[in-house]
This record gives sequence, C-alpha cells and structure tokens, in this order.
Amino acid sequence: MRFDVNLSILFTDLPLGERPAAAAKNGFDAVELWWPFDGPDPTGTELAALREAIEDAGVRLVGLNFDAGDMAAGERGLLARPDGSARFQAGIDAAVRLAGELGCGVLNALYGNGPDTDRDLAVANLRRAADAAAGIGATVVVEALNSHENPKYPITSSQAAFELIDEVDRENVAFLADLYHLHRMGEDVLALIDRHCARFGHVQIADDPGRGRPGSGRMPYPEILARLEAAGYRGHVGLEYRHEGPGAFDWRDG
Repeated sequence: MRFDVNLSILFTDLPLGERPAAAAKNGFDAVELWWPFDGPDPTGTELAALREAIEDAGVRLVGLNFDAGDMAAGERGLLARPDGSARFQAGIDAAVRLAGELGCGVLNALYGNGPDTDRDLAVANLRRAADAAAGIGATVVVEALNSHENPKYPITSSQAAFELIDEVDRENVAFLADLYHLHRMGEDVLALIDRHCARFGHVQIADDPGRGRPGSGRMPYPEILARLEAAGYRGHVGLEYRHEGPGAFDWRDG
C-alpha cells in the first residue's frame, strides 16, 4: 500500500515550503494538498516556490484540490455555488497547469455549501474541469463529506457522489473515498470497498471518532487496508488526519 501525506493538515506547525521536506524526512515520497493559495490565480513566484519545495524534497505531488474558497472559514468548495462559480472556473487552468508540471494525477473538486447550490452548475463545472484535466491525463474526483462537521454540504454519501459522477458522464471523473467522512455518516466502509473500489479515484483516511491517526479510534484499519489491497486499489492512500507531537506515523510499523 502506498501512502501520501496531506500537507494541509499534517506538519502545519511548519511553513508550507518546509512541509515537503518534513514528509520526506518521515519516509514518504508522495504528498497531497488542499489549494494552498489565497485565490484562484497565484503569482508565478508563489507557484515556483511550491514547485521548488516539492522537487527539492524529492517527493511527488499526487493529489491537489481545486480552489475551494476559504476552507479555514468553513467554505467547502465553489463547484455548485452561483456566487463562486466564476472563481472556480478562473482557477481551473492554474490547478491543471501546476498538477501537470508536478506529475499530479488527481484533482479534487469540492461541491460547495448549500442551501443555494445549483446542481446543473456543478455538473457543467465538473465537465469543464474534467475536460481540462484530461489534457494532462488526470482524474477529477468528487468527495462526500460528513454532515456533522459540514452541515451545509449536500454530498454526504457515496451514493450521492456516484449519482453526481454518473450525471457528469466523463471517463476521468471518479470518487474520492474519504473513509473517515463516510464512516462518520454510518456507511459500511468495508462493504463499500468490496462493491465499489473500481470507482475510487483516490482514498483518504483518518480514524473515527476524532479524525486522528489510524488506531486512535474504532475503525478497523488493518482490515480496511487489506480489503483495499485485495480489491485491487493501486492508488495512493492520503493521510488526512490530525495529530500533534511525535508518533504521527507509528501505526505503519504495527
């Protein structure tokens, strides 16, 4: 099983430019990121600094979010928001260009908080993003979030995500299986893996409750990882959990 570190939630005590090296120091050769810039069109200097930090660390970027608004303030995407659609569209080219330069094959498009989200707009924007991503051989993924932490987010189950993906009707649009969010919503993640692993474009993990490292909660991660392997999942598994202090990755040695 191949793991990557989400640098937007781990190593956050360090400046962004130092996090790729920290991941490498801890034995990882791959990282992922939420959109790390303040807006949809970062400067050339900002892009160059991030590219340099990743390349100098000797790691690969394997996952990147499209601009999703102000995540720290609770925004969760622009895809379906009439007041955010222009910003989403403005950021597609920058995200695809950065992904292409760094060999990143997965781009995550978060739906956006309701209640005023527009399904037709989401489908159109996903098609636009998927067509752009196809030019670099990348996949656009759709993620379901849990409603306990994201009460205004409309896509809260694998089924809802699958229905949206089917409506978009692009070969390079797939499901981002964030197992923490799905488990928090009561889904049987083992059964989901067995039945639908072929639809997974990316996997992210954290333990429930608490969103800590595997082993800190009640999710059966040894079995989960074995099921992913048995089901033929060959992508990276993104470590998107919260942890402070030493021992963040000790579970891998168990």
